[in-house]
Amino acid sequence: MVATSTLKTKSSECISELVDRRYDQACIEKELDFWDHCVAEPQRNADVTEDRTCQQLAKMFENCLSRAKKTTLHCSSVLVPEKLTRRIAHEVLRLASCEPCGLRGCVLYIHLELDKGCKQLERIVYDATVVPTFELTLVFKQDGTAWPSLRDFLFMGTCFAPTFRHVLKLSPGFRLVKKKLYSSSAGTVVEEC
Repeated sequence: MVATSTLKTKSSECISELVDRRYDQACIEKELDFWDHCVAEPQRNADVTEDRTCQQLAKMFENCLSRAKKTTLHCSSVLVPEKLTRRIAHEVLRLASCEPCGLRGCVLYIHLELDKGCKQLERIVYDATVVPTFELTLVFKQDGTAWPSLRDFLFMGTCFAPTFRHVLKLSPGFRLVKKKLYSSSAGTVVEEC
């Protein structure tokens, strides 16, 4: 069903006309309630879209860590603090909001800060059809307070290479670096969270 300017209220005349055209009355009323709600609260529709994008970004970060645990990080599991990926997604959306193409113009580099330096995990182009206008570098931080488990010591050198870590624990902190690509006021913004 498509909402048009001619269908503004839930008058019995409008509903009976649609029922005559073999539309389900319950479905019609539900659709009209939805559109009444959207017209009454336009900000809520924007919030729902932003929340959906935030969830997609958080899932993208989780998938990146999942892929990297075997290939780049050489560990069996990565422990991520609760809501970390969600917080990062909110910050990414905030930094992208003032860009001409928004998130679509973003190239995202994901790194992990380890004891020996940073390791690049992935490069993500959010929308390949758009020329990038800015870069974001996300740096996850390893939790330095975590003690290695006895199981990690037992496994080292027996079954796995010495570089294998059984569990990698991330810190709740992260760093986002924004670099504008095509701007006369091109600069770098570093945010520690």
